[in-house]
Amino acid sequence: MTETGVVLCGHGSRDPEAIAEFERLAAALRARLPGLGFAAGYLEFARPTIHEALSGLAASAARRILAIPGMLFAASHVKNDLPWEINSFAAANRGIEVVLGRDLAIDPKLLRAAAARIAAAMPPGIAPADTVLVVVGRGTNDPDANSNISKVARMLWEGMGFGWAETAYSGVAYPRVDQSLSRAARLGFRHIVVFPYFLFTGVLVKRIYAQTDAVANRFPSVEFVKAPYLGDHPAVLDAFCERIAELDRAQPAMNCQLCKYRTQIVGYEADAGTPQAVHHHHVRGIGLGHAAEHSHPHGDDHPHPHHPHPHG
Repeated sequence: MTETGVVLCGHGSRDPEAIAEFERLAAALRARLPGLGFAAGYLEFARPTIHEALSGLAASAARRILAIPGMLFAASHVKNDLPWEINSFAAANRGIEVVLGRDLAIDPKLLRAAAARIAAAMPPGIAPADTVLVVVGRGTNDPDANSNISKVARMLWEGMGFGWAETAYSGVAYPRVDQSLSRAARLGFRHIVVFPYFLFTGVLVKRIYAQTDAVANRFPSVEFVKAPYLGDHPAVLDAFCERIAELDRAQPAMNCQLCKYRTQIVGYEADAGTPQAVHHHHVRGIGLGHAAEHSHPHGDDHPHPHHPHPHG
């Protein structure tokens, strides 16, 4: 067993299909990392937990562990929950170096993967210039993470030559999916491509597709196209490998210029500098047969805004 290991840190989901897709991506990533120990773990709703994954590598003689967020953007999970998990494990295992990498963020590789998914979904003969692109993000109470969806939409809009683009969010942030799609349907374009900017399926992606069908029924003269999410596209795997490589060379720093926990952001001034608190310690491993034990309505959909949990 090598002394260096990699932990891919996922969120977890109540949807078995989402877990299966995460595991498939993890297996593909493992195959690209010969000579390194590898494990995958989850914040909630699935096992192994991140703590269990870290412990497994440590038990296999790993003395340096590279923890990689299996998440697109740095919101509460990456800025707060993952650092708490990593710091807690490191504090209890002083002989093991554990370092946390950065999120995938807005990356040219992910943009190429997104463009490929969108292009593959578009019916033959439909010109992008005659089409509206609607990019749907998860939605958080972190304006930094939410604004990334707008930037992704703009870059795909201009890069692929769409006639217009809109952003939408599956929850917490606005506009919501049905609002954005209804507005897009009134712009006069005959075609709308809906692209969930997600890594995996789950409650939210399935809800986005269902909402698309509902809006399409109200606007029969407009063709709605449901593009697939990012999934395990080769360029996504390339981006994960890049995060691992940069973490192996040095400790990369997250861009905290717009982090509401470090800087006073308009409308979120009270969040700057508040004490770090963990969000997921009470739900480690929940799901897979005992989700009913946890009455707080977390889940893949997270219907409520997260409590502010800054990183230190």
